[in-house]
Amino acid sequence: MQVHLVDGTYELFRMFYGAPSSTDAEGREIGATRALMRNLAALVRSDGVTHVAVAFDTVIESFRNALFDGYKTGAGIDPALHSQFPLAEEACRALGLVTWSMIDFEADDAIATFAARASADPRVTKVFLASPDKDLLQCVEGTRVVQLDRRKDVVLDEDGAREKLGVEPASVPDYLALVGDTADGIPGVPRWGAKGAAAVLARWKHLDAIPDDARHWDVKVRGADALAESLRTHRDAALLYRALATLRRDVPLAESVDDLAWRGPDATLADVAERLGATELVTKLAR
Repeated sequence: MQVHLVDGTYELFRMFYGAPSSTDAEGREIGATRALMRNLAALVRSDGVTHVAVAFDTVIESFRNALFDGYKTGAGIDPALHSQFPLAEEACRALGLVTWSMIDFEADDAIATFAARASADPRVTKVFLASPDKDLLQCVEGTRVVQLDRRKDVVLDEDGAREKLGVEPASVPDYLALVGDTADGIPGVPRWGAKGAAAVLARWKHLDAIPDDARHWDVKVRGADALAESLRTHRDAALLYRALATLRRDVPLAESVDDLAWRGPDATLADVAERLGATELVTKLAR
């Protein structure tokens, strides 16, 4: 069996900025949710798709905000998008999909947790991390746990992840700590860029092992002295950034792999589909 773990937050954002705007009878924006519902309905009808779950950042803030004031928040999200989160989760449940509503943790933490659980099940042949978020590259394992960008139809296994960032999946949190991640509000370490971080981490793998003094570096990196000095000065901050970028794999998810088997839509589908103007899904998913 194959397991598909979908980043619902990313998909809802993608639909909001890519699908036509639409409102319901009461004037509330529903366009992104309708597009998401149709998109995921197409996913479960695809060949080989049998076990699916969708994770949402029900609350954008998480435990990471208590660790770092600059971490991402819900500020600045378009109200017309933000208001659709509860409806999007309702739509996913109406489709019969296991839906995780994250509050203290993030959607990526749920995906990372279940990816590890599914990978440990010998019946699972492949786990798809359905999101282009580079954070999730840390969860990629060989050709068994892979990242799937559904918009571009691109799959990255461990070799692909290494080619994309220049580091092993285990080094992805260290890489993001050095170069930063604007999407999550991680500023990174001054002077460090993608090439320098990749070269150094390809040699030492983790921040803790990088020597403070560039004279002890046995890799050629442009501006090594300045990079070493910056890391030495900001090492505590870098370790904090790594903690922020490290996905948790201990989210208390109740489901087993078998629970993710798609067995058809929920009894609420007709009502939700009618409210969203997507009544054709009732017939399509009944086949």
